[in-house]
Amino acid sequence: MIGAIRGWSTRRKIGVGIVLTWVFGTAGLGVAFGLNGKKNSSFLPQDEFKILNWAHLFGPIYLNKVVLYLVLAALITCGFMYWVARRMQLRPNRVQTAVELAYGIVRQQITGDNMDDSMSRKWFPFVATLFFFILVSNFLGYLPLPVNTEPLEELHIFGAHLPNFQLYAATTNISFPLTLALLVYIAFNGEGIRAHGPIGYVKSLIPAGVKGGMLALIFPIEILSNILRLLSLTIRLWANLLAGHMLISFMSGGLAVILGLKWLAWALLPFGVIIYMFEAVLIAGLQAFIFAILAAIYLGSAVSEQH
Repeated sequence: MIGAIRGWSTRRKIGVGIVLTWVFGTAGLGVAFGLNGKKNSSFLPQDEFKILNWAHLFGPIYLNKVVLYLVLAALITCGFMYWVARRMQLRPNRVQTAVELAYGIVRQQITGDNMDDSMSRKWFPFVATLFFFILVSNFLGYLPLPVNTEPLEELHIFGAHLPNFQLYAATTNISFPLTLALLVYIAFNGEGIRAHGPIGYVKSLIPAGVKGGMLALIFPIEILSNILRLLSLTIRLWANLLAGHMLISFMSGGLAVILGLKWLAWALLPFGVIIYMFEAVLIAGLQAFIFAILAAIYLGSAVSEQH
C-alpha cells in the first residue's frame, strides 16, 4: 500500500490529502461539537447587503460601500485602460493581447453584428464602456475589501479601526443595475425616435403584417415589451450577482452559523470555493457580456423598420 502511494504523482497525493482532510475534519467536528445545532437568530445574512451611509458628501450624495465600490471600479477601469494604451506595442504581451481580444469582441460580436457600420462606430464607445465598467465592477465584487455595514464589527490593523473584510459587489444593490439600464433605455428609445420620428418609432414597434383587430391586441403587448426591457436589463444583472454572492456566503459558513452546526461550515467549504471560482471566472464576465450585447441589440433594433 505504501509502495503504491509512493508511486502516485504529486498532484494525486495533494488531491487525496485534501479529500481525506475534508472527510476526517467534518467527522471530527461532528464528534467534537455534536450533530445537533441550535438555530442562530442573531445572524442575519441580509445584513451583508445592508447599506448604511458613512458620511454626507454634498446634496443628496452620501458615502457608503456602494459609492466606494463604484468609485474604485471607475478608477480601476480608467487607470487600467490608460496604462495599457500607453504601453501598446507591435508584439503585444499577454495583457495587451487580452485587452485587444476584449476590444475585438465588443467591436465585432457585440456592436458590429447588431448595428450597421456607421451606427456601430457611433455607439461602440458607449457599449464598450458599459462592458468594461460592469466587468471590473463584477470582478471587484469577488475581492474581500474591508467594508461592512455593521459599525460595531471592526478590524484592527496597526491601531486603525477598519470595517471587516467581506465580499461585496455594487451590482448586488439594485440601484446600480437600474441606473445603467435607464441609460440604455433612454439611449435606444432616443435613437429610435431620432431615426423614425416619435410616431414612426411607435409604428416600428408593431410587427409587420399586423392589422385590424389584431392590432388592438398586439400594440399594447409591444409597448409593454419595450417597457419591460428596462426591468429585464436591471433584474438579470442584479439577480445573478446577488444570488451568486448569497450562495458563496451560505456555503462558506453562513448556513452553518444560522443553523448552529460547526461541522457544516467545514463540510460545505469546498462547495463554497467551487461556487466562488465559478462566479468569479464565468459569471462576472458573462453578465457583463450579456448586458452589453442586449444594449447593442436594443440600439440596433430601435432604428430598424420593424422590431
